[in-house]
Amino acid sequence: MNTILNRYIFRELLSPFAICLTFLTFTFLMTRIPEITNMVVNYHTGISSVFLLILYALPRFMEFTLPMSVMIAVLLTVMRMSSDNEIIALKGSGISIYRLIPPVFLFCVLGVIVSLWLTLWGVPWGRFSFAVKGAEIARATINVALKERQFNNTFDNVMIYITAIDLKTSELSNIFIEDSRNPAVVNITVASRGILISQASGDHHTLRLSQGTINQVDMAGRSVNAVNFDTYDINFDTGLSTEESGKRGKDFDEMYLNELVDFINKGDGDPKALKSASMELHEKFAIPFACISLGLLSIPLGVRSNSSRRASGFGLALSFFLFYYLLLAAGWSAGTTGHYPPAIGMWLPNIIMGGSSIYMFSKVANERPLTFNFGLTLLAKIKSLVLKIKKNSLEIKSS
Repeated sequence: MNTILNRYIFRELLSPFAICLTFLTFTFLMTRIPEITNMVVNYHTGISSVFLLILYALPRFMEFTLPMSVMIAVLLTVMRMSSDNEIIALKGSGISIYRLIPPVFLFCVLGVIVSLWLTLWGVPWGRFSFAVKGAEIARATINVALKERQFNNTFDNVMIYITAIDLKTSELSNIFIEDSRNPAVVNITVASRGILISQASGDHHTLRLSQGTINQVDMAGRSVNAVNFDTYDINFDTGLSTEESGKRGKDFDEMYLNELVDFINKGDGDPKALKSASMELHEKFAIPFACISLGLLSIPLGVRSNSSRRASGFGLALSFFLFYYLLLAAGWSAGTTGHYPPAIGMWLPNIIMGGSSIYMFSKVANERPLTFNFGLTLLAKIKSLVLKIKKNSLEIKSS
């Protein structure tokens, strides 16, 4: 009977998990829709390029939506069993609530495996490929990188300000350019109109200006020369050739596991960079294992919904989920500033959620009411623990 029960619960978890993962991932993608629409309609970016950008962004979204989907799937399954009195039937048959753990734990472990694959391979591949593809789009349609009424520093040592951009003709209006590529002479150019022309190679661009003035500022001689022009061409080098963009330095979130470990072991970077790399390394493992701590936490929350309003358990689960990511963000901030070791900053949220699940399991299994004041007690204990860790770390640094 226990084997049948395990198979039954595991099958019940699959459907809500698939629905939640699809819905949440699509919701995250919707935040990119305005940007994608602007690129397709106004800048004529190819559909294939847009599809690749979405594909490259998916692993980063799923890194967070997958643990969330695991938690909600477990919660909804246990809540349904509780509302249909299946939990009461199991208890009446002499089966403890702890018998719900094996299938849920197996489901969470599978979530951890998939999340580890995402964080260790999918996310670095996606983020690096997204950056390279974005550079290719910028080379093909540099107007994507230029924004009106903003100071644009797309080109090295060149600052461009454009009052208006005509999306139909790609004509620029009221242009201000500060060209400091030559340290001895700074050129400040003002023009009423202009158009950006891409060369065949895509690595160089020409800005053709009309009706303007060039102010040449000689920094050594402290002199200024003004030159009026009818038409003037300024050539730019994007510095984003295909080979260079493919070989550019990676950020920490674009590195694979072996690259991060090699960087940390070499210790060539500054201390702040090493801390950021260590935080990124621990985050790659801490977020996947949140599937276990959050998934097991959902069991007592789902069972609790039988003795109270159904929305109460769901709302409390969302509160715990938001609380987890707030702790994760706080741990990242504290870890990078050096207040706590990186391991504590990244793994403390999992420890807190795991401790909460154990506490709530004992309450629900012993048929005790799950009151809300336990949260205040738990927060007080967490605060005292954090202060104690901070005090110990300060003592170690001072010694």
